[in-house]
Amino acid sequence: MTTTDQSTAAARLDRLPILRFHKRLFALVSGGLFIDNFDIYIAGAVLAVLLQSNWSSLELNATFISATYTGMLMGTVLAGIAADRYGRKLTFQLNLAIFGLASIACALAPNIHFLIVARFVCGVGLGAELVVGYSTLAEFTPPHKRGKWQTLMSMVSSFGLLASTLLSFFLIPAFGWQVMFWIPGLAALYILWLRKAIPESPRWLEVRGRRAEADAILREIESEALAQGIALPAPQPSRQRPVEMLASRKFLKPLILGTVLQVVMFTALYGLVNWIPTFLTKQGMSLNQSLGQTAFMTLGGPAGAFIAQALTDRLGRRRSIIFGSVIAAALAVAFGQVASPLAATLVGFATFTATFFLLATIQALYLPELFPTEVRMRCNAICLGIARVSSIIAPFGIVMLFERGGFSSVVTAIAVLFLLQAAVILFFGIETSKRSIDEIIDDLDASVASAGNRITSMR
Repeated sequence: MTTTDQSTAAARLDRLPILRFHKRLFALVSGGLFIDNFDIYIAGAVLAVLLQSNWSSLELNATFISATYTGMLMGTVLAGIAADRYGRKLTFQLNLAIFGLASIACALAPNIHFLIVARFVCGVGLGAELVVGYSTLAEFTPPHKRGKWQTLMSMVSSFGLLASTLLSFFLIPAFGWQVMFWIPGLAALYILWLRKAIPESPRWLEVRGRRAEADAILREIESEALAQGIALPAPQPSRQRPVEMLASRKFLKPLILGTVLQVVMFTALYGLVNWIPTFLTKQGMSLNQSLGQTAFMTLGGPAGAFIAQALTDRLGRRRSIIFGSVIAAALAVAFGQVASPLAATLVGFATFTATFFLLATIQALYLPELFPTEVRMRCNAICLGIARVSSIIAPFGIVMLFERGGFSSVVTAIAVLFLLQAAVILFFGIETSKRSIDEIIDDLDASVASAGNRITSMR
């Protein structure tokens, strides 16, 4: 492998302090992710209403959720290709336009079948946002601040769950379920207009050979620091991978690791969040009571992301995922066993907190750190895309578990997945906090070989 030593866009970006530029970018990216989360999680409340009003059935609700994830799968794959080929900015704009307009179409749906089709289209836009959002901010944020700002964005994003649950509780009884599609649809189109200020990623421009454009954006960012009297150190020579490096088998290992983590998190997260209002309603609880209890539980979303912001740099990504997974597994089992509404609400809150702690650590930090700029979006898209497939199948499995063993069977299965995740990270995971991509890729090879030896010696 041949490398060239030069002051790349990465070296110039990594020496910067956090500027107003970074804060504006953070606001625009996290705003889109907030709307994305809001739109995804309206399914729990809306489907409970549709089921209660006989507008839908349990099976059609599962089809609605699977259609959403099928669209998200398509959006994930397309976003990974488009963002690496045509740029981050264009992908940002397209995904917001798609899910904004499709959400409005959902609000106008005359029947459940039209709603399912519109939701599929909406899912295309939703799937793209998650691929591009976290990775784009990571490309601009200096390494020593990456953990804080990535998890802070996850915390803002997680408020989308809380907002959708609270607004469902207050607005659906007054205005009907359609209002929950109008809100993200119109908000997405507004964020789309604001995002015209987002610059293209200099790292991507440099990889595509558009060095003059990358330099112009970098000079503009650097000028902000200089205008504030901040003396910038000279950029350090950095390694730039040639194109043939992209076919290296080294990327197979982080792809497998990232895929396992995402499959577990998608199944666990959506198995809990999207179905809790429906399960509580099926168990005889009133709709308002089920939405109220779920609203309190979802406070665990921002709480978990806040804890991740405080701990992941200190504890490290690997330990955070291992300990968080074990705690989440124990809480999930307890969640399925409690009897009183108060205990269920409190344990549910704790379960949500642990789950969103893991989500912030894995999606906002660990996954983007496993891959270099040249293939970051495509590799993220592969991991997320395979996880989307599991999300398409999971709703039917969840319904089957619920019908055979009740809610406790569902959360016990989720607990098993959390323990599997802890084991995978224990044996194959590596620490990525504040480390270079080249070091991470090389160490992952050594980690997998060492894990194979440990497993062999245990037999």
